[in-house]
Amino acid sequence: MSTPDVPLRLELTYELPGTAEQVWDAIATSGGIGSWFIPTDVEERRGGTIVVYMGDEQSPGTVTGWDPPRRFAYEEPDWAGLMGQEGAVVTPLATEFLVEARSGGTCVVRVVSSAFGVGADWERQAFESMEKGWAPFFEHLRLYLSHFAGQRATLLSVAADMPGAPEEAVTAMRYALGIEQNGQRIVVRGLGGQVDRISGDHLLLRLTDPMPGYLAFYAYDTGKGGSGAEVRGYLFSPDAEEYVKREQPAWKAWLTSLAVRAS
Repeated sequence: MSTPDVPLRLELTYELPGTAEQVWDAIATSGGIGSWFIPTDVEERRGGTIVVYMGDEQSPGTVTGWDPPRRFAYEEPDWAGLMGQEGAVVTPLATEFLVEARSGGTCVVRVVSSAFGVGADWERQAFESMEKGWAPFFEHLRLYLSHFAGQRATLLSVAADMPGAPEEAVTAMRYALGIEQNGQRIVVRGLGGQVDRISGDHLLLRLTDPMPGYLAFYAYDTGKGGSGAEVRGYLFSPDAEEYVKREQPAWKAWLTSLAVRAS
């Protein structure tokens, strides 16, 4: 039987606005992580539990490093199952955040994820996908730390399968939203703001009225000949919960209609 002795590793570095304490709050607390990433429960101590929620799936793990505000680390033992590889011979996925304060009110954050496998193609592809997947979320974190540090978001989230490559799915969303350039003023489903970022697989809007926050539109390769498209909103307002309850079904219908038209 093969043994997991082939190293798998990704390492990413980002310079972000904010103090080390603000960055720590954003990456190592349940409310902080959920305000730029995806819903996550963190028991704030070494040896505590961590559970990352991905739609109907979840990835439980253990906090292995807790040194505020410098180092936060955890392990997820069942990551292969999330990749559709139940029973694969791999070690737990270890993720580590290292925070280094810089002068001028910024921090450098280094993210390292690693495991050992047997050298299978799916392992390499999984790490490539993880590396690519981090990029848009760190754009969210940049925006969060710039404008909403310490606040807690109400999440809006809808998804749909779309034909074609991720770039085609994002182009369809961009066209439907009327997005032309960075800095453009825009109103979408009653929320006004401006375009913060445009890339091939990610659109990011900063919202200012009637409630502050940001909206992200992105797509990814499902590996099944199509793309997964998502709309994810992080809203910072006492009225946000009511907005999500009222408008989330309409956002779902909007995204689904794009998928139907693209078919």
